[in-house]
Amino acid sequence: MLMSNRGRVARLHYMGSHYRVLTAGDHVLCAATGEPIPLDELKYWSVARQEPYATARASVEAELAAQRA
Repeated sequence: MLMSNRGRVARLHYMGSHYRVLTAGDHVLCAATGEPIPLDELKYWSVARQEPYATARASVEAELAAQRA
């Protein structure tokens, strides 16, 4: 029986220029906003914090917050 990954959150390992899928799914959730990001639209993430971001702005804001902490 084939299992569909539609609607499932993927678990990824983020690397410098790409990511590796650890658990199959069709999207991840933005660490800053919680909004779903389809894997084929994922462009921004933090290797250090292993977090995905929906937008460049969310990525920068998360980086600034991490530097203040």
